[in-house]
Amino acid sequence: MKIVSTISETKEIIRSWKREGLSIGFVPTMGYLHEGHGSLIERAREENDRVAVSIFVNPMQFGPTEDLASYPRDLIKDAAFCDSLGADLIFHPADGEMYHSDFSSYVDMSVLTEELCGLSRPVHFRGVCTVVNKLFNIMEPDRAYFGQKDAQQLFILKNMVKDLNLNLTIVPCPIVRENDGLALSSRNTYLSNEERKSALTISKALFQIEKLFNQGITDTQILFDAALSLLDKNIDMEYLEFRNFETFEQVDKAEKNTLAAIAAKSGKTRLIDNIIL
Repeated sequence: MKIVSTISETKEIIRSWKREGLSIGFVPTMGYLHEGHGSLIERAREENDRVAVSIFVNPMQFGPTEDLASYPRDLIKDAAFCDSLGADLIFHPADGEMYHSDFSSYVDMSVLTEELCGLSRPVHFRGVCTVVNKLFNIMEPDRAYFGQKDAQQLFILKNMVKDLNLNLTIVPCPIVRENDGLALSSRNTYLSNEERKSALTISKALFQIEKLFNQGITDTQILFDAALSLLDKNIDMEYLEFRNFETFEQVDKAEKNTLAAIAAKSGKTRLIDNIIL
């Protein structure tokens, strides 16, 4: 496995793979990898001849009051993890490699980026779409793998690929949870023991929605109230919404493939989670 920090060297490796007719699976990450990322790498390994992983904490998707400086990083551990799962390449650029001093081009999608997470993080999705588009141009993958936990991001990126006629397939992958039900996230490391106990009620609320739906309850207001009643008093809920997973339109009646998505803070840590009914 190679670790490369420049765009030029990365492109050279990618071109050599392309000349050999090899398929490329790509897993974009911000590092501090966990088993959720591992499931993406394993899926990419199963479906492609070569697997590339990017590790880049993208400053463009962080707002001025967000955790860019404190976002957890551990390249040595991440590299060993990727190597153990059979990755062939890690692209780990510096900020200046990705964004030169007079950088001025952005991918700015409308409507959906202004809802849900976009309400509290107004610059987030412009940053995500811009960096992912750059990474796609650098890596030229056949398939790119993203976790379902970031359901809004997943939907937005699928639309970006469609809108910009990009020559790759977005592969959604299921949420990976810890044994207690908490969705895996690099930000879980911020949680104190008490905050983690509170955070567990987020997934419990979603599981209650699923239970009630399986019992025949489809009114989203009833499902919302049932979930809300399970959230710990120390959880600051930002939103809990029901969306059609194919169109992302808000729905009043839950049905098969309805997405129940939540964002909430436990302490100062913002967490997202969802479930597909």
